[in-house]
Amino acid sequence: MMSQSTKCGYVALIGAPNAGKSTLMNQILGTKVSIVTHKVQTTRSRIVGVWNQNKTQIVFIDTPGIFVPTRRLERAMVSAAWVGAADTDALVHIVDASNSSDQNVQLINESLVNRAQKIFLVLNKIDRVERSKLLEISKRLSASGVFENVFMISALSGDGVQDLVATLEEIMPSGPWLYPEDHLSDMQERLFAAEITREKVFLQLHQELPYSITVETEEWRVQENGRITIKQVVYVTRKGQRGILLGKGGQQIKRIGMAARKELESLLECQINLFLFVKVRENWHDDPERYREMGLDFIN
Repeated sequence: MMSQSTKCGYVALIGAPNAGKSTLMNQILGTKVSIVTHKVQTTRSRIVGVWNQNKTQIVFIDTPGIFVPTRRLERAMVSAAWVGAADTDALVHIVDASNSSDQNVQLINESLVNRAQKIFLVLNKIDRVERSKLLEISKRLSASGVFENVFMISALSGDGVQDLVATLEEIMPSGPWLYPEDHLSDMQERLFAAEITREKVFLQLHQELPYSITVETEEWRVQENGRITIKQVVYVTRKGQRGILLGKGGQQIKRIGMAARKELESLLECQINLFLFVKVRENWHDDPERYREMGLDFIN
């Protein structure tokens, strides 16, 4: 892919927590790269997804939600979002149209002034808002004058997404592709598997467990028959949280493991042996090594 007729560029997806950035990237790529839950602040680190079509490659960067952080992990996540937004060819500010008055939306808009990249506003979840209200939101948020264009989409259904991608394709600069044609993400398989399990923990436990959990893949072994054996540890910060995660007779962690295994088998197209262990690691969010595992900078 070294022909001068090819185009390639970077596009960062930014927005407040739960705006739909991960859902949008998965929709664009046609496969799952970022985990998606109903909970805010699910994406913790920068995730790259690669779109290839019509001699154009777009490298999408799904960033953590941007908000006013109060804890070290939150500061690291917000920092990762802005680092991911730097030095890209375009920025896409995704706004949950049903929550457009969120103070974080205004915070992001103010931070976009005087940036060199082309910036686009995307109003997501338009099915939740009346058409007349959408036009009002678009006018209000566009008053800053930083946006090249406004798109109204549903990242979940795909409505309006093709128009957004077509516009991004047009503005990509000429140059060789940065990734092979069959490359979808730069996320390591071990981290990807850990993210899938973390998603299932969130979906199964709902409000019972705080965000201070992390999942690490300690072993990834491909057997001769092609089956993959994966051993992961789910870390919590207190003994009581371990009991919640295990459930009565270990049934909760079994359900989480089964859901994670089924999805991994579907995504990786092979049989998986998945073993989950739950351990207590107090104050893991103050351990620089844990941040390196997640691809985050340790911020004092």
